[in-house]
Amino acid sequence: MMHFLSTVRIRVKRKFDRISNERLKQNILQAIPFWIASLLTGLVAVLYATLFSFAEKGAMLMLHHARWALFIGTPVCFLLSWWLVKRFAPFARGSGIPQVIASIELATPKEEFKINKLLNLKVIWVKITSSLVMALGGGVIGREGPTIQIAGSIFRTINQWLPAWWPKISRRNMIMTGAAAGLAAAFNTPLGGLVFTVEELTRTHISYFRTALFTGVILAGLTAQAFLGPYLYLGYPDVSHLSGWIFAAVLLTALIAGLAGSGMCRLILMIMGISSRWKSNGKRILYVVACAMLIATIAYCWGSPMIGSGKEVMTEVLFTNEKHVAWYVPLVRMLGSVLTFTTGGAGGVFAPALSAGATIGSVVSGWLHCTPSNANLLILAGMTAFLTGVTRTPFTSAILVLEMTDRHNVIFHLMLAAMVASLVSLLIDKRSFYDRLKVRFIHELDHELPPAKNIQANNSDTPER
Repeated sequence: MMHFLSTVRIRVKRKFDRISNERLKQNILQAIPFWIASLLTGLVAVLYATLFSFAEKGAMLMLHHARWALFIGTPVCFLLSWWLVKRFAPFARGSGIPQVIASIELATPKEEFKINKLLNLKVIWVKITSSLVMALGGGVIGREGPTIQIAGSIFRTINQWLPAWWPKISRRNMIMTGAAAGLAAAFNTPLGGLVFTVEELTRTHISYFRTALFTGVILAGLTAQAFLGPYLYLGYPDVSHLSGWIFAAVLLTALIAGLAGSGMCRLILMIMGISSRWKSNGKRILYVVACAMLIATIAYCWGSPMIGSGKEVMTEVLFTNEKHVAWYVPLVRMLGSVLTFTTGGAGGVFAPALSAGATIGSVVSGWLHCTPSNANLLILAGMTAFLTGVTRTPFTSAILVLEMTDRHNVIFHLMLAAMVASLVSLLIDKRSFYDRLKVRFIHELDHELPPAKNIQANNSDTPER
């Protein structure tokens, strides 16, 4: 095997050396790290998605066959998830998107040591393991945000492994491409990955890294599809024969969901601010156990729709006759996200935000006695608006929901919901949830690590095409 690989390497090098165009050779060398990292991202995303699905099924088995075991299993899983993060990789906690945003902001040679704390190989396995344990315990988390940090770590590591003679590649562009590839692979939404990068992660002119960005998204997405097939995250809900007044209902849904999404994030930040002042692990452990017991109680009383990422809830309201959930379901879903996210384990809020928004749209459709197709549109609008309230990325939210369902005929409805939610969210907080967390991570890094001196960077920040 080693002889075969050596022979292949020699032959490839000979063919490469025959290329007389030096510019072409440099472009190929710059592209290779993106190709390799994108393929690895797709493979890891598929493996992670499969394991996460098994973990959620494990929680459902415990719920349906031994519901009493939740009061033991959930606290144990929550504590283990928190301990893994605290012991091995403190910056692997939570969603992962704020860590990537912070890494992009810190992507200079002077801050190299800080980025190494946020994106590295240890973060990958801790992120995966901690979130899987949390999901097994019934935590209200998603895998999409973690996949973005995982992808950023993969791209970052590949960039660090390049030999000194390799053409220099921008750290910032490598991390941004990784984030886009991670989102595309997690949701199977290539446009969403591209828009997310431009809207949330950077204000750099896209022409500097468009080739790398498109290549990363395409390769990671195709790798995921090679194993999972060209699936839609949700499916094809019926949104035909819409009523003429439905725009007014979309406005109402967006108003409620946007305020709810931003309000939930404000509550999470407030709790995290209080818990950050706890000096002893005893208080933290008691809080984690208390949150786990509340989650177990919620699951015991209301069943499976109240735990997990929420994909089951979205599927039920979109594709069955059970269109209208009870008024308290959105509140319980949001409470579950707050309790889970503030424990300090790994896990994202993307999918839980979508499911909370879906239940808000479902409730509003019940108030208005909507037909099934009108109800489906309000559910999609609620998903878009709630996610916008969390992320403050209206275009990304609308494109993600559009790609998840392939319902292009309602793109204007979703854009309207996203823009309304983006505006009303400002009443709760002027800045996004991820931006607030990014500032916290940078502040934590500044206090944890001493100033860097004479750091020699292996890569320049010269933007590549």
